[in-house]
Amino acid sequence: MATILDSLLPPSRPTLQTRLSTPFPSSPSCLCTRRTQTTKAFAVPRRNAMALILSSYIFSEVGLHDIAFAQPSVGFREYIDTFDGYSFKYPQNWIQVRGAGADIFFRDPYVLDENLSVELSSPSSSRYKTVEDLGSPQEAGTKVLKQYLTEFMSTRLGVRRESNILSTSSRVADDGKLYYQVEVNIKSYANTNELAVMPQDRVPRLEWNRRYLSVLGVENNRLYELRLQTPESVFVEEENDLRQVMDSFRVNKVAG
Repeated sequence: MATILDSLLPPSRPTLQTRLSTPFPSSPSCLCTRRTQTTKAFAVPRRNAMALILSSYIFSEVGLHDIAFAQPSVGFREYIDTFDGYSFKYPQNWIQVRGAGADIFFRDPYVLDENLSVELSSPSSSRYKTVEDLGSPQEAGTKVLKQYLTEFMSTRLGVRRESNILSTSSRVADDGKLYYQVEVNIKSYANTNELAVMPQDRVPRLEWNRRYLSVLGVENNRLYELRLQTPESVFVEEENDLRQVMDSFRVNKVAG
C-alpha cells in the first residue's frame, strides 16, 4: 500500500549486480491495485514562489535599501510505500506517471526532463545485507554511471556521450541506516547531418546536458535506488529542493 501525504520540509542547503543488469525493471501489473494513494490539499506550488516574492515586497520608509522579501515555504508531499518498504518526499506539484517502467515515477509537469523514480532489486535473485555490499561509495558511483550509460546507448550514427562522476558520499540517516549518494553529469552530442558524406557537414551539437542524482540504500535483502534527473540549467535553481528529496529517502522494514 502506498500513501501520499502532505508535508513541509524546512529549507536547507546543502543491481547493483541484479538491478544494474536490467535498466528499468517492469512495474508489476498489479501496481495500481495493490496500492492506494491519498492526496490532501496543499501549499503554494514552488514554481509560483517567484510570483509570491515579487508581489510581497515591503518598502520601508527609509527607501529601497530596506526592501523585505516574504519567503514562502517550499511544499512537498510524502510518498510512502508500505508494500515494498520505502518512502521519500517530492515537490508537491510533480505528477505521477504510470507505466514508466520504474516501481514509482514522478515528473515535473513544466520541465519534462526533470523527474524521479525508484528502482528495486529482485529479492529472489539478490540478498543484500548492507549498501556496503556495493563496495565503497566511489565503486558504487562507477557502477551507477556505467548503468546510466548502458541505458542511454544509442544505435544512431554520430551520437556521442560525455560523462563525469561529480561526487560520491555516504551518510547515516536518522533511521540509523547507511545510504550512498552519487551525482553524475552526462552530455549527449549528435551530428547535425549524420548521413553527410563530408566531415565538415557532420557538425556535432549538444542534444542535452543533465545531472543525475542517486541515493542507494539496502533493506529487506534488496537494493533500493532513488533516482533524480534534471537538466543542468535547471539544477542551479532547483538544487535546494532536489537535495531535500535526496535527504528524505528512507528504506523501511517490511513485515513478514
